[in-house]
Amino acid sequence: MASKLSFAPRTINDLLPGEAFSERTKRFPVFPYLPLNSCSGYHCSKRLLIHRGPLPSPSVCHAVKEQVIESPNSDTTQSSQTDPCASSKLVLVVGGSGGVGQLIVASLLNRNITSRLMLRDPEKATSLFGKQDKERLQVQKGDTRNPEDLDPSIFEGVTHVICCTGTTAFPSRRWDGDNTPERVDWEGVRNLVSALPLTLKRVVLVSSVGVTKFNEFPWSIMNLFGVLKYKKMGEDFVRNSGLPFTIIRAGRLTDGPYTSYDLNTLLKATAGERRAVLIGQGDKLVGEVSRLVVAEACIQALDIESTQGQVYEINSVRGEGPGSDPQKWQELFEAARAE
Repeated sequence: MASKLSFAPRTINDLLPGEAFSERTKRFPVFPYLPLNSCSGYHCSKRLLIHRGPLPSPSVCHAVKEQVIESPNSDTTQSSQTDPCASSKLVLVVGGSGGVGQLIVASLLNRNITSRLMLRDPEKATSLFGKQDKERLQVQKGDTRNPEDLDPSIFEGVTHVICCTGTTAFPSRRWDGDNTPERVDWEGVRNLVSALPLTLKRVVLVSSVGVTKFNEFPWSIMNLFGVLKYKKMGEDFVRNSGLPFTIIRAGRLTDGPYTSYDLNTLLKATAGERRAVLIGQGDKLVGEVSRLVVAEACIQALDIESTQGQVYEINSVRGEGPGSDPQKWQELFEAARAE
């Protein structure tokens, strides 16, 4: 049974694409504008206890919640966000040149959170995010498919990890250079997790809905070349690693990928009218989700204690969403766990 949690919106901010809208209707960016090369400090998170006991088993049936909240006014979205915590947080983003990964990095920069980006080609960082202060955005060369590339120096000082690597489900040019689902979604995740320090406060892995049903129609079509099977194998390795984790299973991705734009363009991106967020558990949720919503969910999960050791499915639907409000995201995550 699904429940609905709603908050009265201040105004309607978006219409369907192509429809006319009045002067009073305003589209607001998911991420505020961020001037390049700006640096106003760092961000922190409270320390989470690392769970070393048996990992919790996934629930069989959980409620799905929808939340509609007020949108911020345009004045408040023009400056970068700053968390009240001081900072010793260092977030390693793996897969930061992809559609979701770019948005994660852009949002971390906007929050003044010190980030480290692991890329196969480090030169991509400048073309994607501009020239940044090296103390704010650190770039390391590494390839999760090759264990010898994962030098311990990559993980030195890292407190949190977001892994959003991936490739296409069916053969494409992205498979060139041995970039198949088996190599990326299984072997790459296994190699990465095996190299991570046990002192991490959280590992967030982006996966996919349908991974537990890859032998069932219609998921078996998507899994013809093993993408769902290998993602599930990657999930299981994370779950059994002993590291504090959160897994975000995304629905079919929309909005982007923004693979040919600079940082300021990323920060202006919006999720259109599909900003309301649905979060479920038990691999029962089916639908679409904005890449911007997935990126925000990953960042929020880093610091919400109740998400530790949990697996969530996420969709986005028509309506106003939680934006970057930690309290609203916590309510959504916790509501999803209620049977």
